[in-house]
Amino acid sequence: MQQLNVNLTIPIPGDSVLISKIELEELKKQELKGVYWTMKDLEKRTGKKHEWIKERILYPSKFRMILDVENGGFVYYPKSKGQTWSFQAIKMAEFLDKHFNQIFR
Repeated sequence: MQQLNVNLTIPIPGDSVLISKIELEELKKQELKGVYWTMKDLEKRTGKKHEWIKERILYPSKFRMILDVENGGFVYYPKSKGQTWSFQAIKMAEFLDKHFNQIFR
């Protein structure tokens, strides 16, 4: 195996820091910790309208069993008119990443 060793200095601007990808991911998770999304927040995150989100993610039984707080999940489904949706942000973000293929299939 060949190897190339280079002694190189790269300046980092004073308003920047260099961190590992693992640290960056951890910081992103911390950003969502303790945060609850509304339906509007979820629309912004997914780029989809609430009708699509409900049809493809929230109402299909395969997902509702996981999501609904009544089943130990992290989404509050409104029970009557005037109540609002509530999503535990960090868990919803993880769910969307994990189930991307199933959602868009």
